[in-house]
Amino acid sequence: MVGSLFEDPEAFPREHLAGRLRELAAQNIFIGGSSWKYEGWLGQIYDRERYLARGRFSKKLFEQECLREYAEVFPTVCGDFAFYQFPTQEFWSRLFAHVPPNFRFAFKAPEQVTCKVFPVHARYGAQAGRENEAFLDAHVFREMFVRPLLAHREKTALTIFEFGTFSRRSFAGTGEFLERLDGFLAQLPPEFRYAVEVRNAELLQEQDYFSCLRRHGVAHVYNAWSRMPELRRQIEIPGSATADFQVCRGLLRFGRVYEEAVKAFAPYRETQDPNPEARDSMRVLIGRARENKQALFLFVNNRLEGNAPLTILSLVDE
Repeated sequence: MVGSLFEDPEAFPREHLAGRLRELAAQNIFIGGSSWKYEGWLGQIYDRERYLARGRFSKKLFEQECLREYAEVFPTVCGDFAFYQFPTQEFWSRLFAHVPPNFRFAFKAPEQVTCKVFPVHARYGAQAGRENEAFLDAHVFREMFVRPLLAHREKTALTIFEFGTFSRRSFAGTGEFLERLDGFLAQLPPEFRYAVEVRNAELLQEQDYFSCLRRHGVAHVYNAWSRMPELRRQIEIPGSATADFQVCRGLLRFGRVYEEAVKAFAPYRETQDPNPEARDSMRVLIGRARENKQALFLFVNNRLEGNAPLTILSLVDE
C-alpha cells in the first residue's frame, strides 16, 4: 500500500509496535531505525506536545530530546552520525543518558578509519582527494573511538565498519583490500561486537571475504543498497553468516541512489514505495535468528520505502 496506513496519524499503533519489539528483543532480535531525528514521525513515534516551547513546536527541543521518546518504542538504533566524527567522552555521556539500561546502540565507525581515499567534496577540505593515512589504523580506532566508548559498552551492541565503493585507485584487487582488513580485524579490542558492510558487490563472490570475517568472529552486514545484490541473494550465499549474530541494514532499493530517495521521500511521513522483496528478506533473517537462537540487529532506513516505522511494523505485525 502506498501512503500512510492510517488516515489519522494519531491512529498509528505505537504501543502495539513497542510491545512487539519488546517481545522480539527478549529473544535477542533487536529492530530499529537508522537515526531518530525525523519530524515526519510526529504523530507516529513522537508526540508533538512534548516538544512545545511557548506553545509552538520547537525543532531544537525536538532534536535534543526525541531520543528519549524513540527509546520508548524501539530497543535499538544505528548511530550513523558517528561515521562523520570521533565523538568525545562528554558526547557519549550525554547520548547514553537519554536511553534506558536495556537499550542497545549500533554505531558506524568513523570514516577516518574506513575511507581509503577521501572524496573530492567540500566537506573534506584540504583532505579531499587525498589518501587517508589512518585507513584501517587499529591504534587510531582504539584510542579515538573505543577508549571514550568503553564506559558505555553495556549499551553498545556493535560497531559497523562501512566501506564505500573502492575504485582501482584504492586497491588493484580484492585480495589487497582483504589483506589489509584481515590485519585490522585481528587487532580489534575484544569488548565489542563488530560487523563489516561493503559496497563492492564483487567481494560477495569471494569466499576469502567471508572467511576473513569468520576468522575474527565479525558479521557481514546484509545491506540493501543501490548497487549491491538484493538482500535475498546475499542471504543465500553459502558461508555468508560469519558470526554468532546477524546484522542487516535496509537502506535503499536496488538501482536508486541516496539523493533520489531523499528527494522523493522526505520528510518521511508515509510509505511511498513498498518493497516486498526487502521485507520478505528481512523476515527470513528474523526467522533464521529465532530458529538458531542467535542475536539479530536489523536497522531500517526511511530511504528504503519512505517511512521506517511503517516498514518495521510490516515486519513484526504478523
